Amino acid sequence: MEDTGREATGRNAIVRHWLETAGRSTRHMARAGGRAVLDLVLPPTCISCRAIVATSGPLCGPCWSRLRLIERPFCERLGTPFPFEASEGRLSVEAITDPPAFDRARAATLFGPVSQDLVHGLKYADRMDLAVPMARMMARAGRELLAEADVLIPVPLHPLRLWRRRFNQSALLARHLSRLSGVETRTEALVRRRATPSQISLTRAERRANVAGAFAVPDRQAGAVAGRRVLLVDDVFTTGATVDACARTLRRTGASGIDVLTFARVVEAG
Repeated sequence: MEDTGREATGRNAIVRHWLETAGRSTRHMARAGGRAVLDLVLPPTCISCRAIVATSGPLCGPCWSRLRLIERPFCERLGTPFPFEASEGRLSVEAITDPPAFDRARAATLFGPVSQDLVHGLKYADRMDLAVPMARMMARAGRELLAEADVLIPVPLHPLRLWRRRFNQSALLARHLSRLSGVETRTEALVRRRATPSQISLTRAERRANVAGAFAVPDRQAGAVAGRRVLLVDDVFTTGATVDACARTLRRTGASGIDVLTFARVVEAG
């Protein structure tokens, strides 16, 4: 009787294993079939130009070729690419003569036609679907910074602007980066306490004056910053005035290190 019981138990285990395997296979086929049907009804499109593509992916071939990813050699402090071969660890003239308040900055791509489409689509057209592929490109560009970061902090919007826009694109990118890297995000660790005019038409000096003193770390959030290595997250690095002002505020709160990661980087000609 004892042997018969063991045999029955073994047979039951085999049946359970078969049923579980069959269930997984069925679910997998259902998902694959669902994707196939969805592709027939809504063919995959390029996230930039909206052209129909053969397989689901972020960008079509022509848009990929126009997207200028930032690769070494670049300034190890500011992340700006050099127009020539340079030795590893080299700093740009700007980083030496006018060093920023942060330690390092990295960006996935130069600001150009394709990256501008993506940034503006996310920021002004509520294309929240763009945040995932943008964050993936940022994670690739900032993998060394993410590996050392203790906390991700997005550049904040003023409450009035947040109410008008309904979401903070930098916070959305930070959340997706957190899922990709495992580094926690603290969206309330840094606040914009003063509304500032748009910086689009301002010079570098005017941008710095515009955001001076505009940011603060709430007392209840000081523990999220003090003694920790912070990675600031934003969509575009233009002159660096905004992230520099944020970095100064975080430094005064006791951050042990501050890096910056953005999707796009504006590089001035000349």
